[in-house]
Amino acid sequence: MAESDTKRDGIITAEQYARTLARYERLMEISRTLTSTLDLDRLLEQIVLAATDLTNTEVASILLMSRAGTLRFEAAIDVTGFSLASIEVPLEGSIAGWVVTHSEPLVIADVRNEPRWSSKVDDASKFQTRNMLAVPMRTHNKTIGCLEAVNKKDGSFTDEDVYTLTTLAAQAAVAIENARLFEQSDLIAEMVHELRTPLAAIKATTHILMRPELSEERRLQMIQTISQETDRLTRMTTEFLDLARLESGRTRLAHKPVDVAALIHDAVEMVKEQAGTRHVILHVQIKPRELPAIQGDAEKLKQVLLNLLTNAIKYNRENGEVWVKAVLRDQQIEVSVRDTGLGISPENLSHIFEKFYRVADTEGYTQGTGLGLAIAKRIVEGHGGDIRVESEQGKGTTFTFTLPVPQTAVSSG
Repeated sequence: MAESDTKRDGIITAEQYARTLARYERLMEISRTLTSTLDLDRLLEQIVLAATDLTNTEVASILLMSRAGTLRFEAAIDVTGFSLASIEVPLEGSIAGWVVTHSEPLVIADVRNEPRWSSKVDDASKFQTRNMLAVPMRTHNKTIGCLEAVNKKDGSFTDEDVYTLTTLAAQAAVAIENARLFEQSDLIAEMVHELRTPLAAIKATTHILMRPELSEERRLQMIQTISQETDRLTRMTTEFLDLARLESGRTRLAHKPVDVAALIHDAVEMVKEQAGTRHVILHVQIKPRELPAIQGDAEKLKQVLLNLLTNAIKYNRENGEVWVKAVLRDQQIEVSVRDTGLGISPENLSHIFEKFYRVADTEGYTQGTGLGLAIAKRIVEGHGGDIRVESEQGKGTTFTFTLPVPQTAVSSG
């Protein structure tokens, strides 16, 4: 009997060894794939697919630290097809927050017995979480997020699962940072390309200025061109640095009470002179008492408003109108800026928030850096909101962005 037990134990050990070896080989294969992927969205998808494969779980997700200092779902394999991208998780009082703060893995055998567990995601996605393994995503000197594997298909999570997912998370963190750096270098390449246009204009203009037969009137026009292109270069470099800081996470958004109604009125006051020059009428449609305070960065949010307002004036028609509206809807403040301008064609509309993108049919109408809307999008998303655009050529454009309201503010309101 003892001999048969020994043989059986030997077989089990051999089977376990074979499974472990296969898992490590798969982990090495995944590692090679991750290090060769520089597209961030594709990389995140590969990571969650690998996590479910290696741990034999139903679902996996990645939460990364946002610029606002919270954790945000960036990718998930969800059997219901529900998108988690818009859901943020606080550092305090959450499983992912604990993992990131302590930089340690956490196994939850039954989420019903876990006080840090929140059913927010399950309620939104109609998915039922039973158990979970969450591990930190660490680079050399910081923890950038949390990798979760949810609902073990057979049995419970083992030490081998913890080790495997921790190893994957470490490899994934480095790959994510590399992809982010690649995006930064790509941004720099785009910036250098964009700088060539105003620099070429300045060089050509100075060459013409040296011609002795140039009239005084023409000379003054050339000097004005140089001044305009120099201003454009200054704006472009300033906005480029702003965007680079936002994308790299070096800009930390403030978390202070913000009176959105007062912020809108301040921004409108700042553009009144510009609107008057083009005979554009500004309308503000706000009921301040209905708008609770939010937590955010007032200066950055004002930057978003000023960008939308100045665009609405610049791309408007003479004697046009601009409406600024803010309402409380579904636990968030919705701000819209609508104009009676030229509008944007459908083919350009899908690219409007891309870096350095300027609508082709308006480039001769006014010059811009092509960075303002990309920056606005980053700021709004950093506050946990989103921004969208609707437009019809010849009738005008409406930009709308949302800002989440703290639950306590909604309840007390």
